[in-house]
Order: sequence, then C-alpha cells, then structure tokens
Amino acid sequence: MLEGAKPLDVGIPSQVFTTRPSMPYEVRVCAAARGLVAGGDGLSYHLEHGLEALAWADTVFLPGYRFPDRDDPPAAVVDALRAAHARGARLAAISTGAFALAATGLLDGRRATTHWHYTRALAARHPQVRVDENVLFVDEGSVLTSAGAASGIDLCLHLLRGDLGVAASNHAARRLVAAPYRSGGQAQYVPRSVPEPLGERFAATREWVLHHLTDDLTLEVLARHAAVSPRTFSRRFADDTGYTPMAWVLRARVDVARELLERSERSVEQIAADVGLGTGANLRGHFRRILGTTPSEYRQTFARGE
Repeated sequence: MLEGAKPLDVGIPSQVFTTRPSMPYEVRVCAAARGLVAGGDGLSYHLEHGLEALAWADTVFLPGYRFPDRDDPPAAVVDALRAAHARGARLAAISTGAFALAATGLLDGRRATTHWHYTRALAARHPQVRVDENVLFVDEGSVLTSAGAASGIDLCLHLLRGDLGVAASNHAARRLVAAPYRSGGQAQYVPRSVPEPLGERFAATREWVLHHLTDDLTLEVLARHAAVSPRTFSRRFADDTGYTPMAWVLRARVDVARELLERSERSVEQIAADVGLGTGANLRGHFRRILGTTPSEYRQTFARGE
C-alpha cells in the first residue's frame, strides 16, 4: 500500500482472499518499507512486510490512495511492480490504485478504469492508457483495474471465480453479503435527475429468475414480473447489470451449470435440462462462446477434490 491508502480498498482483498482452510491463499499486506504507513481517512497502518513480499506474490493488489494525481509512486515501488509482473504475477488496482499501476507503463495501450471522479485525471496524466469511465472493472489479463471501492469486491470475486470456480466465488459473495456477479461492463455511475424507485423490484425479478431457470423466460415474462413495460425493463436492466435481460438470463443459466459441474455428478445433458438450456449440445455451445472451454474441461479443472 502507498501513503494515504484508503481503508476499504485495503480491506477488500484481505476479506475476499481470506487466509482460511477453505481458501488456498496466503494474504500479506506490504508497503514500500516495513513500519508505520499513514493511511487516508484518519487511519494508519503498521506493516510487517516491505517490497520483498512482491517477490513471491501471485497476485498484487494496489489499493486506492489519496491525491493520486499529484505524484507518481516511489521509484522502488514502480520497479518492484514491474519485476513482479515480469515474473508472472497479475497486478490488480482498486479505485485510484490505477494511477500507481499506470505509472509502471504496464497499462499503456490497454483499457483501464478508476473511480469516476478521477477518470479524466488518469487520462490526462497517462495519455497512453485507454481510460474507460463507464465500467466497474476491466480485465486485461495480467493487469486489472476497478472503479470505486465497492467495485473492488466485484473485481476480487471475478478473480476468485477464475481461480477456484463459481461455487467458491458465490460462497465468498454470500459471506460478504455481496452481489455474486456484476458485469465488469456495468456502468459505475448513472446520473439521473429523478431517481427511479425500481432497484428492489428489479433485484426481486433477478432473484425470481434464478429459481425459474427451466421456465420459458422471455422479455415479456420478466417485465411482467417487475410490473413495468418491456421497454422500461430492458433499459433499466441494462443500466443495473451491464447486460440485456436475455443475455443476463443466459449468463445465469451458465453460472448455475458451472456450479452443478463443480459440485455434482450429473451428466452434461442432465445439467442442461436443469438450467433451462435444453440439450447438452446447447450447453456446450454457450460454454465455448462465453467461457472458451467445454463443460467436461471445466469439470476437470474445478470439480471438488481435483
């Protein structure tokens, strides 16, 4: 972490990738040097680890910090981040931590995001970075960035889902009382002059869908459940989730199929029927398009005990 580190940004990765028997992670918090680090919002941190921790880390998080547009991080920090990335570590920035990541040059020519209040400053300070101000997080493979602190949870769950599978990610989301899946493409800030009180109604519809995946779920059926017009439902649903309603339903079906592949012995054909995708061929096609793999390969990777 850097001087002025924001407490929530520091705590999110520690909470998601918690060191416990069910999670194969060891979490360490480090700074440019061991000792006391002044944080933001009136807090300070006494850290046991310096930059030597980056020599073994597989994933390095850069929490947001105050006044990121004033000065670049210390040269030793930039060098250590570059070295970690060069040996294969992935670097993930939460909120204004994107400024520190951009200072390494590793975001040049890539998409990235940060808190909406700082997107223009990031673009001005690092013009080679393709700043996207309208998303919750951006995954560029070995370098990842997220918007405000809450979207750091989405980014962490996204990484956890890739590491351990959807069941582990959903378990962590339930533990954190967080949404199990929000698209990285979801808008981080949608200004409205008059708030539309549909959030709870739409959330209830999404929850209802998860219990009716085998039904014939059309746009009209979903809009009727939310008690709004199909046009209003489509527009607001995309604002809330980053997906069209039907694309979200498909993702939900695939995610439930992933969990069944991880946690049950049911065949691909049975699982396809369980989640409303009809046939195994249909499930395989959607798996290949969305996840770039097959159900069988996914099961071999993430099945419990393997």
